[in-house]
Amino acid sequence: MYSHMLYKNNYKSLIVLLFCFVSGFSSLAFAKPLADTGVNPFADDFITNEVAEKAIKSIFSTATRIDKKNPDTHVWPVYSTVAHVGYAFESKDFIRIQGFAGDIINLLIGIDNDGKIMGVRVLFQHEPIFMHGLGPEALDEFLEQYPGHSVSDRIIVDSSRSRSTSNTGEGSLIFDGVTKATVSVIAANDTLLTAALEVARKVLGKFVQDTSSLPKMDIFEQLTWQQLLDKNLVGHWTVTREQLENELGRDLSDYPGYGFDDPDLEVVSDIYYAYLNAPMIGKNLLGEQDYTRLMEVIKPGENIIGIMSQGPYDFLEDDFRPGKIPTRMSLYQNELPLLIRDMAFFRFYDRNLPETVPDLDNFRLLKIKGNAGFDPSQELTIQLNFDLRQNHLLGDNINQKSAHQLPAELFYKPDIVEEKRIPIWKRLWNSRVMEISITVISLILLTIIFVKQRALSQYPRVVKYGRWAFMFFTVFFIGFYAQGQLSVVNIYPILLSLRDGFKFDVFLLDPVLFIIWTYTFITLFIWGRGVFCGWLCPFGALQEILAWFAKVLKFPQIKVKEPAHRAIQKLKYVIMAGLSILCFYDLGLAQTLSEIEPFKTSITLVFDREWYFVAFAVGLLLIGMFIHKFYCRYVCPLGAGLAILGRFHAFKWLDRRNDCGKPCQVCTVRCEIKAIHKSGAVEYSECIQCLECLVIYNDEHQCAPVMVANKRARKQRVSLEMPSK
Repeated sequence: MYSHMLYKNNYKSLIVLLFCFVSGFSSLAFAKPLADTGVNPFADDFITNEVAEKAIKSIFSTATRIDKKNPDTHVWPVYSTVAHVGYAFESKDFIRIQGFAGDIINLLIGIDNDGKIMGVRVLFQHEPIFMHGLGPEALDEFLEQYPGHSVSDRIIVDSSRSRSTSNTGEGSLIFDGVTKATVSVIAANDTLLTAALEVARKVLGKFVQDTSSLPKMDIFEQLTWQQLLDKNLVGHWTVTREQLENELGRDLSDYPGYGFDDPDLEVVSDIYYAYLNAPMIGKNLLGEQDYTRLMEVIKPGENIIGIMSQGPYDFLEDDFRPGKIPTRMSLYQNELPLLIRDMAFFRFYDRNLPETVPDLDNFRLLKIKGNAGFDPSQELTIQLNFDLRQNHLLGDNINQKSAHQLPAELFYKPDIVEEKRIPIWKRLWNSRVMEISITVISLILLTIIFVKQRALSQYPRVVKYGRWAFMFFTVFFIGFYAQGQLSVVNIYPILLSLRDGFKFDVFLLDPVLFIIWTYTFITLFIWGRGVFCGWLCPFGALQEILAWFAKVLKFPQIKVKEPAHRAIQKLKYVIMAGLSILCFYDLGLAQTLSEIEPFKTSITLVFDREWYFVAFAVGLLLIGMFIHKFYCRYVCPLGAGLAILGRFHAFKWLDRRNDCGKPCQVCTVRCEIKAIHKSGAVEYSECIQCLECLVIYNDEHQCAPVMVANKRARKQRVSLEMPSK
């Protein structure tokens, strides 16, 4: 009864309801101060001396004097009375890594004279997840992990691991990332460590590194395994039971489960290691065939260390997976850690070692990237971490080290070449292969569905349940798991690139978003906006799922009258235009107002936000349970932008008959999105390509013109079959 009255008389109240709802939320959003300072983070005078001094003193608690910023080294020398205690600097003077929003993260960093990080302060950041999602406190909390650690520490950011370092060895740390902010924290981590290490190499003598040597590729002599050992071309390190027991102060049999129970055990770990790039070593150790294959797969500047071992305590942890970073073993040079990763070189190929080379239990090829500062001609230190547990409560942790240096005649000093930093986006793509693969496969499937939609529409149940399955996939995999919810915020960097220049790397930072954006953009000009809005939008799919439950629970469904519907649907275009213009003048304000999208609250953060954001998102979903896809039809600025571009689509695949709309109104009535006019014409800028009208068109039991034609045909057949009197 209520829905009928609203339908008949009070549809104008919907406009008032919508206006009040959006206005109320906007006022709450503005209640919080904006994180954007409105200043240029690239400017040389980004912070004043007064602000800098106050921030630096908050990092160095004992600081009494701060000299002016050195124009050559770009650092502030810091003193406690007359003693020099360290340096402070802005990260932007040394590295400018763009984050998710396309802006840099500028940090104020302090290090002492030993290269220890004293503190970090955020001077500028424009990351949407920290400005209007998790809040700036989440970034501050992440950066609080760095003080007390050296610029030389090997730090791995991984939100899936704890902060425990018991199994990573000295100098190897795993920091907690920030869930939902992977791109931003990796950008912050790289910014901090790169800038800090560069400053340390400039002003602290012990961190200065010479140009790395390269192996001479024209030197080779056939050598046996024993000759390689005799010539010191292969390092040999034995860790004995006696050594460990002396250092631990207890018998190894106190540590069950490690294979130490045998009283005759003398050698705990027997390790051989070698530098394989040099043909004198690599070719003799691997053989001609595998050495050639190795040289073909590695990139310029990469160095490979081969490790063999036998004995009860392996250099790889028990749960080690091929292709990952080992945490039990570490490599160092000049007291600096080297980031190593298993190549999984023998994963798909059998080992064909020369006859004289022993085929030990474990043989791994570990890769050192070209930007690690490794010099193969200098002494290399290998460290093995012994994390031994007596039980689940008690245990001991010690490190054992061995050093090895190769003969100088195997190497030469090249000319100084500036090494390129591996872009963040490449690392992110490599770390999300599974998500990328599933996303691409799903998009291929979706393409097949749209190409074959006429044929599939002959099978109503296939279309119905196929689309429902895809919507559940969109919500739970693309949305909640892969974080592939597109947003109007993603459009701002594209618009700003028209003014500031195009920076392609920014768009590659999130591989799933990039793939879906690319696919959406292409399909806009083929089928229109419906491919994304009807199939790939997690929030849109969530609305439809909840709307279905609402119908099952007999919620009254409000039908908005045609005049009101046509008027209110223009609102989303006004919102889109306003946000697009505003981003050129005040990006921070544009991002704040972009909270009109409930995507971040509902999909990205899964409703883990301040109450008013949650109330807004839940409110929209509740309204959508009474008014079909309320948000998509009337508010969504992203949908408006896609609809504008989608007007230029190449194909109109939704077939129409002459009887559609004149007089048949079946599809018009059944189209809950109201994309089919009473005339029978499809408004593709509003259509979400649910394919229901195409199913009706091809179903002789649903399409009224076909049903009428069939009825006439049956009558005609009957009249022809009746005998004449």
